[in-house]
Parts: sequence; C-alpha cells; structure tokens
Amino acid sequence: MGRFITRRLLLTIPVLIGASFLIFAMVYALPGDPIRALAGDRPLAPAVVAQLRAQYNLDDPFFVQYAKYVGGLLQGDFGTDFAGRPVLDTISQRLPVTVRLTIVAIVFEAVLGIAAGVLSGLRRNSFFDNLVLVSTTLLVSVPVFVFGFVAQYIFGYKFDLFPIAGINDGWYSYLLPGLVLASLSMAYVARLTRSAVSEAMAADYIRTARAKGVGYRRIVLRHALRNSMIPVVTFIGADIGALLGGAIVTESVFNLPGLGRAIFDAVQRQEGAVVVGIVTLMVFFYIFFNLVVDVLYALLDPRIRYE
Repeated sequence: MGRFITRRLLLTIPVLIGASFLIFAMVYALPGDPIRALAGDRPLAPAVVAQLRAQYNLDDPFFVQYAKYVGGLLQGDFGTDFAGRPVLDTISQRLPVTVRLTIVAIVFEAVLGIAAGVLSGLRRNSFFDNLVLVSTTLLVSVPVFVFGFVAQYIFGYKFDLFPIAGINDGWYSYLLPGLVLASLSMAYVARLTRSAVSEAMAADYIRTARAKGVGYRRIVLRHALRNSMIPVVTFIGADIGALLGGAIVTESVFNLPGLGRAIFDAVQRQEGAVVVGIVTLMVFFYIFFNLVVDVLYALLDPRIRYE
C-alpha cells in the first residue's frame, strides 16, 4: 500500500506540470491586451505600459513566460495579479469559502443521493421508485444556473427560508447554494446507487444469505450495500474535483467570494497567474481525492490489494 501511494504521489508531478502548461497556454492565447483591460477607458502613458509589461513578463515569448512562472511555482511563488497582490493571498482568502460550499454539496450528494438510490433499488417499480426516476431526470435536464435562480426565488425570496447571497450567516449561507451545486451529482448518485443495489439484491450470494436465514437488514447493509458502494464511491471521489470547478457558476449566482468567482473575474481581466494558480490547485485536489478513493476500495472490498 505504501509503495502504491508513493508511486501515485510521484505521478502527480507531471500531471500538475501538464495541467499548468495547458491552462497557461489557453490564457496566453486569449485575444486582447491585459494591460489595456487594466487601464479601462483612460489609456495609460507609454512609459507606464512598458513598465507593467516588463514587470509581468508580457513581452517575453510564451515558453519564456511559462518557464519563469514554473520557476517561481517551484519556490512556492504563485505570482501576483495586476493589482500587485500575491496569488497565494487570494487563494488563502477564498479557498475556505469554496471548501465549505463543496463540503455541503458532498453531504447533500452522498446522504440524499445514496438514501434515495437505496430505497428506490429495494422497491423497484413502486411509487417512490418512479418519483426518484422522475425527479432525477428533472434535475439532470435543468441547467445549474437555472435551478439556482429558481431556488433563490422560491426558497430565498418567496418563503424567506434561506439567504440568497453572501456568506454573512455562516454555514447557513451555504445550504441553498450547496444544494444547487449538488443537484446534478445527487441525481447521478441516486440513479447509480439504485442500479447497483437492484443488481446486488438479485445476485446469487444474496439468495444464499436468505436461504441461510440471515436477517433482511443485515443482508441489505452488510452484503448488498457494501458491494454496491464501489461505483458510487468512485463517482463521488471523482466528482469532488468537478464540484470545485462547477462552483464557478454557483458562486456567481449566489455572490459567494470563493475560488470559482476568483477564476471568473481573473479570466475577464486576463490575469493568467491567478487562473493558472487556482486551476493547478484544483487539479491537485482532484488527484488527491482520486487517490483516497483508490485506498477506500481496499476497505470496501477485501479482495482488492495494492501490492
């Protein structure tokens, strides 16, 4: 197990370099001049423009710019934005907001999605099963930003149950955006769990357990559910990275000052250092949680060994 984890961690180095290169190249290829965008309607003096372009290495060729960025990155320097603020300060300030939002979304996705999928899988073709199928189809069909505005109007404005913007109410402020962010993933988890549980309940080892007189609750929890969790855990682990990226839309709708909103603003201002730094961090999180999922496989299924 230790060798497997070490090998996976070493593989993150080329992945992070490749991800940062692709993101840096896409930001570099954006049309327009970031210095002109920084100046706004009033043009800057030529001397000031030349100083800013030299300060941010904008006159260097692409590969020279990237080499300088990676050199600073290896020293723990994520660069600075056009306001002179270190990108690392932006990340440290906005990361807790995105982490809290992702935690709430994962809780909704795991608890509601798995519960609905298990009950639906155990009661095939029942009213509850049909209700889960219809509701999950609706969640998959509706875009996240549309569902966000509808949730704001109904639960925030009409019934005044949740805050509709900002983080002034602590964790309570994250409930509604967390539910919106988790809506699509929750539907997939419910359907995936439903199919896995239904297939497991029809397996031979379940019939054998029933023939031996094992209790129904033990059959469901110890045998069917445990064997059904591997594909669900795989999806949830991979989905954490998607939730971090998907927070761009949710944070914009609910006006949350997280990493997603920072990426959106940085793309508009063409601040490559901010975009590359945050996206590289998200790629690291994605790789890390996939490693955690691989380790959980051995706990869910003793037949899986990493030797």
